Amino acid sequence: MPPEKAMESQTMFILTLSLLFLSGVQAVNFIVRNNCPYTVWPGILTSSGPVLDNTGFELPSGNFITLNVAPSWSGRLWGRTSCSIDATTAKFNCATGDCASGQVSCNGAGGIPPATLIELTLNGYKDQDFYDISLVDGFNVPASISPAGHGDCKATSCGGDINGVCPPELAVMGANGRTVACKSACLALNEPRYCCIGSYNTPETCPPTEYSKIFKAQCPKAYSYAYDDKTSTFTCPSGADYVIAFCP
Repeated sequence: MPPEKAMESQTMFILTLSLLFLSGVQAVNFIVRNNCPYTVWPGILTSSGPVLDNTGFELPSGNFITLNVAPSWSGRLWGRTSCSIDATTAKFNCATGDCASGQVSCNGAGGIPPATLIELTLNGYKDQDFYDISLVDGFNVPASISPAGHGDCKATSCGGDINGVCPPELAVMGANGRTVACKSACLALNEPRYCCIGSYNTPETCPPTEYSKIFKAQCPKAYSYAYDDKTSTFTCPSGADYVIAFCP
């Protein structure tokens, strides 16, 4: 991106944040930024609360978009990569994180793992927001969440290059022969000890594994497996806006 365009984008981003803080509106704002050197197509799935009008969109490198979300919303966002329209079927599809809707909008469908998940529950228990970065279903794009408007609230992120250290048995290979996503051990190997099911369905019987430790080493603040709660769930008093960034 040319320097003048980058400066213009940054200026608009700062102005947007300032206007959001001054507006005093009840809706929560998600400011979704793409800092990656490539285009990302974010997808959005609502778990509870009003469904967003925008459930998927193209976000070129260096750009951002502001989404207005109900203060009681719960759901997830993720990034899709290497997306295009198939010449034969005329359907939209992505190499990673595809929601299989055939369109840029996900229309109520979730991302096909492996995909880095950004999960938020607004105005939850005791008027707190809960948020996390989850790699339980694998990794495809680095991501972060940063509360805006509450100075004491902490950001969380997964900025490590998990694709670069992904074991071959977990790797998803792209057309260029490089790893474009990394499956979780549960997804790839489908064994109870990796999925924390059956006799492994408690924190005591399902400790970190050699695979989840690889994820945790790259992204210490992110969920690396099902019972990775203590270092991976973050809270903030309800009412904050959130900056969600790909490639933080």
